[in-house]
Amino acid sequence: MKRAALFGWLQVTLVALNTWQLANGKVLGAFLVGFLISLVWTSNVRSVVKSEMRVRVSYSVGAAMGTVTGIGLARLFY
Repeated sequence: MKRAALFGWLQVTLVALNTWQLANGKVLGAFLVGFLISLVWTSNVRSVVKSEMRVRVSYSVGAAMGTVTGIGLARLFY
């Protein structure tokens, strides 16, 4: 469950950061973060899709926390 939460957090952190980068024309950063999103996603697909509900909820809680982290990183870096 901890792994699911960590990967949910990481992926959505990157998505939130990438969304800000795209909206603000930060092309190089958007390219790099876009790559990382896809790389993380390939690990998430297998581990979450066929998991129990508690693992999916854990992933979702991590993802929600990642939204806030991604916004914070965008503010910090830019």
